[in-house]
Amino acid sequence: MDDLFRPLHFVENREKGKPFTKKALMKKRKEVVIAKDKALFRLDGRGRWHSEAGEFLHRKIIEHFHASIRKDEDGFHLMQKHRDFREKVYFPYEDTPLFAFDVLKGEKIELILNTRRKMKLSPKKMFIQDDELYMRAGEDRVKFTDRALIKLSPFLEFEGDQAYIKVRGRRYKIPEH
Repeated sequence: MDDLFRPLHFVENREKGKPFTKKALMKKRKEVVIAKDKALFRLDGRGRWHSEAGEFLHRKIIEHFHASIRKDEDGFHLMQKHRDFREKVYFPYEDTPLFAFDVLKGEKIELILNTRRKMKLSPKKMFIQDDELYMRAGEDRVKFTDRALIKLSPFLEFEGDQAYIKVRGRRYKIPEH
């Protein structure tokens, strides 16, 4: 997968008319940054990667993209380390780049994010927006996928239009934003 982003080297330098060779690229700089508007892929509102050719279907590539998501002062990007340089590709996303893909139920309820990071479920940070369930994670938000919602469903309760989550014997109102 080392060459996963190789076509992006050409995209970055299309204006100059010459694609970088890997050797020239390594001599030129230690970090290659691809702007969001030059990325050849995007993340949709359901956590699926797409390119001009359509939705990504190869499981290992999809997992690699999700696991490569990072955030810095300029926003979310995919980061890949090569032998002599790093490559950061800022990418467009429809809703949020962070998704709860799975739920681990035990003494504590933990979320498995698309980035492979584990996060403790925090009922006080949950909210509903446009009929979708989210949880705040600092200044970001995590969107629950259908799979995560199914696994979380035993803890969810509804009274009329109001949703609640019951965790460790306590019932928390999930506000609508």
